[in-house]
Amino acid sequence: MEVNVSTESFESIVPDEKFKKNHEIIFYRRQRDKAVSQYFASLETLVLTDRGASLELCERDSQDRLCLQIRATQSGTVRVSIDELQPLKPRYHVSDVVGELRYEPMRVDWKREDCVCLTWGLGQYNLLVSFSPFKLEISCDGEEIVTLNPENKLYFETLQDPTRSTSVSRQEDEERCGLWKETFRQFEDIKANGPSSVGMDLSLHGFNHTYGLPEHADTLVLKDTSVTEAYRLYNLDVFGYGLNSRLGLYGSVPFLLAHKPERTAGVFWLNASETLVDVKYNPELNELSERDEDEPPGKKSKISPQTDVRWISESGTIDCFILLGPTAAQVFSQYAQLTGYQALPPLFSLGYHQCRWNYEDEADVKAVDAGFDLHGIPYDVIWLDIEHTNGKRYFTWDSELFPNPLELQHHLQKKNRKLVVISDPHIKTDPDWPLYCEAKEGGHFVKNREGAVYEGKCWPGESSYLDFSSSKTRSWYARQFSLSKYEGSTESLFVWNDMNEPSVFNGPEQTMPKDAVHHGGWEHRELHNLYGFYQHMATFEGLLTRSGGTERPFILTRSFFAGSQRLGAIWTGDNVATWEYLKISIPMLLSLSLTGIQFCGADVGGFVQDPDPELLVRWYQAGALQPFFRGHSAKMTKRREPWLFGDDVTSAIRSAVQDRYCLLPYWYTLFHQAHMSALPPIRPLWVEFPSNTSTFAVENQYMIGGALLVCPVTDPGVTEVKVLLPGSDELWYDTNTSEVHKGARTLDLPVTLSTVPVFQRGGTVVPRRAGCGLSTADLQQHPITLTVALDTKGNADGFLYLDDGHSFSYRDQMQFCLRRFTMRAGKLVNSCADDQGSFVSCDKVESVVILGLNSLKRKPKLKSGAKRPKVSFCGVPKKAITFEFDAKRGPLSFVSPYNGGTRAQLSPNTHCSSANGSSPKRRL
Repeated sequence: MEVNVSTESFESIVPDEKFKKNHEIIFYRRQRDKAVSQYFASLETLVLTDRGASLELCERDSQDRLCLQIRATQSGTVRVSIDELQPLKPRYHVSDVVGELRYEPMRVDWKREDCVCLTWGLGQYNLLVSFSPFKLEISCDGEEIVTLNPENKLYFETLQDPTRSTSVSRQEDEERCGLWKETFRQFEDIKANGPSSVGMDLSLHGFNHTYGLPEHADTLVLKDTSVTEAYRLYNLDVFGYGLNSRLGLYGSVPFLLAHKPERTAGVFWLNASETLVDVKYNPELNELSERDEDEPPGKKSKISPQTDVRWISESGTIDCFILLGPTAAQVFSQYAQLTGYQALPPLFSLGYHQCRWNYEDEADVKAVDAGFDLHGIPYDVIWLDIEHTNGKRYFTWDSELFPNPLELQHHLQKKNRKLVVISDPHIKTDPDWPLYCEAKEGGHFVKNREGAVYEGKCWPGESSYLDFSSSKTRSWYARQFSLSKYEGSTESLFVWNDMNEPSVFNGPEQTMPKDAVHHGGWEHRELHNLYGFYQHMATFEGLLTRSGGTERPFILTRSFFAGSQRLGAIWTGDNVATWEYLKISIPMLLSLSLTGIQFCGADVGGFVQDPDPELLVRWYQAGALQPFFRGHSAKMTKRREPWLFGDDVTSAIRSAVQDRYCLLPYWYTLFHQAHMSALPPIRPLWVEFPSNTSTFAVENQYMIGGALLVCPVTDPGVTEVKVLLPGSDELWYDTNTSEVHKGARTLDLPVTLSTVPVFQRGGTVVPRRAGCGLSTADLQQHPITLTVALDTKGNADGFLYLDDGHSFSYRDQMQFCLRRFTMRAGKLVNSCADDQGSFVSCDKVESVVILGLNSLKRKPKLKSGAKRPKVSFCGVPKKAITFEFDAKRGPLSFVSPYNGGTRAQLSPNTHCSSANGSSPKRRL
């Protein structure tokens, strides 16, 4: 972000002409202009191994020969890889993203002269290879799911020897197609390997809703790009990005999901070069809706929907994974088996983070810290932006503004709070700075095409850029975080990687030239979208090594790629303090969550411009219901600590933050589920209600886990919002009033500035803390409250995950505790959900609230399945327990007489019976 804007009149960033439009992307235009390519496959070249199948492809006109590999995993993923059969030199293959995979042996199911059908495993999947023209069709139990190359748009530019091209033809090529050289604005891009783009089309059968492909400031459902810009995946520093745009932002995940009532499927295109994706719905979404409305009741449209997707990348190879589901949960798991599961974050990082560019000095930091205490607003982390350094030299401190960083961190540590500092990938070109000299002498910088160290401008002025694609450089960078090297740091200091697209103020599209050269001689064009991923990885390794491998790191990164979920958190970059940006943050975060980047958030309040008090409150309320929760603002904006806008605003923000902290047991449990099973903590409604078509395009509300439906208020001055409550057999309980509503309806819900619509789904149990204190470290002082929301059958289920909140002991020594709470036939049972866990928790349940009872025939009872005869609830004798039942509102509460003073553990097999003589009734 190169910032030079007035907050009085803000227009989107930088002029639009700074970034390319589709027609200015020459390799994309070249592929789009070519009608078809006639590739054919040869049965004679088919080879079957215990890891899949391979055969040769040949282009009819050019006679270019390619090698096709087809592999399948037991979990339901098909991998299709295409490379040159005999390249002049190796092409770039993405590494460090997908782990080692186990493939199934393939066998021939049947064959004809024009095709062969392959299968594997139990035989439910079939892969039909058509020879001329080449085409792949994947089906499951007779249902065709996806076809690759249906329109013969497979495109593969083989590497050429530049010495064989005549000067005349070279000049003509450059002028016509930019094959060897192209110019954008004043920037010239010399292509050492000539044209090397790849592309392929595919059809998803029966689907007319697709999602994913972050990062774009656009709708949750991907748009038809037939007459608009394609979705661009090219990591860029776009300050104050425009809305409803397919321009690539800070990170790229080339993963698309398709959903229909009977199935969810996914397509992962593993390529790190600039990529564009075209989507076409057949028929278009609005056409299909109109036709469905015209059909008589009970008569289905005969039109079968289909989504056509075309991937076009500048270089590399074709490496495409088809994830066959069939459920959304299985697609999430299949993708995580490829790229990794969400890291389990340290508990403190799920609390509130306070950030500004920049807190001025140590006194300012301490004053802000004290302000949170004074106003009773919990928070866990305060952040320092670039101004804390000595002249934008990372790993240093400004000796005048931050003369005692150790004392500052110790001051925060006493309150169990942390400090985060920024560390960008550019290194100030300063021959008098030892770190710069060490990096240069060690060969750790990216080179230009002439072989010298590449230099570009960023915050420090002239800068060199670390080559994180090199494992040697990553190790060197990781060592800089050791306490002995990073003077003034402690183990309570964590890291923020910014500007790592990478941002180059004087570069083409404000990033690094594509003809810069990385370790191994690879051009930057090959791995551009991996640059930030690799810095994130190096920083993760640094903090992991600092603790001797015992403590979970916390790193926030702006740039990311598939697999970044293994390393930490991301945020949506430099947004603007307007209602439109608050509104767009929800589909942006849902898109990230669907594609594995689940620890994500948006700057609360907007990074640039000044929010009015109402917008600030609504943004805090929304941010408190999103995974990563950080307030951040630019230095040209007015200060906006929560207590600067009057008592009413302070009270509303305090309430939102406190509610977040009270809900952290549930959030932490959800992140454990994400870490183990890849289920995203926040998810679109259709994930939970896959057959309910009315949910497929909903993007203003979403689920937190499977239990809570939230609808943040994102419009000014509203006193009522519409909330879709899905599921004809569902019950939904308003968490503010305990009122119950039937599903399959849209509710008109009154709201005030201090309320936000949150509903608990019938059939769930949600754990909360009874209080929150001033940081996550205070949470253990407060007992747990269980809210049991009964479904139509009087049942409910829920989990609670506990560990020490900061180390890897949960993984290495099985130091964790997973409890299950089950309500059946009027009996609430607390049992162990994973007997491998050995963590002994001092947490206790203070109260249980049961929603959905309409009557109570006799006093509830407490029973224990343990051998000891004494029965207690939270360590309190059962005779001292009080039971409260509100016949009008429906909740039954089991209440301990002591406000958190008990020390009983969550004992196994404790039963709380509502004893109403029958299945609990519900209030309608």
